Amino acid sequence: MYIKTLELKDFRNYDNLFMEFHNGINILYGDNAQGKTNILEAIYICGTTKSHKGSKDKEIIKLDKEESHVRILVDHDEAAHKVDMHLKKNKPKGVAIDGMPIKKSSELFGVVNIVFFSPEDLSIIKNGPSERRRFIDLELCQLDKVYLYNLTSYNKIISQRNNLLKQISFNKKLLDTLSIWDIQLVEYGTQIIQRRNLFIKQINEIVYDIHRKLSGNKEQLIIKYEPNVSIESFSDKLAVSRERDIALKMTNVGPHRDDISFLNGDIDIRKFGSQGQQRTSALSLKLAEIDLVKKITRDDPILLLDDVLSELDRKRQNYLLNNIHGIQTIITCTGLEEFITNRMECDNIYRVVEGTVTNENTSTLEIIHRKTGGNL
Repeated sequence: MYIKTLELKDFRNYDNLFMEFHNGINILYGDNAQGKTNILEAIYICGTTKSHKGSKDKEIIKLDKEESHVRILVDHDEAAHKVDMHLKKNKPKGVAIDGMPIKKSSELFGVVNIVFFSPEDLSIIKNGPSERRRFIDLELCQLDKVYLYNLTSYNKIISQRNNLLKQISFNKKLLDTLSIWDIQLVEYGTQIIQRRNLFIKQINEIVYDIHRKLSGNKEQLIIKYEPNVSIESFSDKLAVSRERDIALKMTNVGPHRDDISFLNGDIDIRKFGSQGQQRTSALSLKLAEIDLVKKITRDDPILLLDDVLSELDRKRQNYLLNNIHGIQTIITCTGLEEFITNRMECDNIYRVVEGTVTNENTSTLEIIHRKTGGNL
């Protein structure tokens, strides 16, 4: 699987853009705030219908425009598929696959699988639980359309239940209707807990060896799922929490409060790990994510690396770069130093300046390498 072309119209800082990508390593380089990440965001939206930043459609559309268009052409098992996104400021987005409109984002399932890796991911371990839940959800929503359905339904129920909790404080007669939402909350929440538990088990089967090699056989990483509530006790704890929920006007029990921990032996890396340990664990997690996507889909995902190399030391840079061969990778960076130093072969090089993208191909890297003798 790889992206052949990308087209943008009135997207972020781009008026019009057409790009062709190699199925190998593609580099987008340039100063900060020039539009490199916007290209990765557009690709991610075409694969998931959502921004990796959590941005709303109206925030993505060019400031003086009412709508935006994004299109990618994907080569998948020797068959090409076109994904079109029509973003609108005041209406839901329109999505089409091969010219046919779709009603549900789950219909994108299997068309394109993307692994996105940004500097923020390196902080996933030391950040709050919401970031770790988001990591699970973003991946599972691409891999499992049943999970996507259950999560979407669960989030709607949480929102409706929370609204009801707020109304109950003004109208106690509404209390009797709370049980209707509780039943549905447990039904969908149970499915989410089961799938998240399986996901963590699958990741653990892969991440252990990756982390052992990355840490020079010094550390043994185990990821542990920490559900807010067990399946068996979900209904009971929700009932016990009812008075508290009404007082706080929010739902306090359920998988929307789950977490995952990262253990090196008995040490919780979230709390007691050094910054180096936390970053190494995060890198191991993303590499395991790539392998898991391969295993489940029996295809290579598309890897998007957003200015990650500058955040890693030489050892971790080398390990990452040596483990992405055979996968289409689109990398953003401010300069080409990391690639020259690591003597990495690149298939396409683009320079991005104020929303203008120029294809400089590999000759740029070869010329710089000759001038510097391979040393910077």
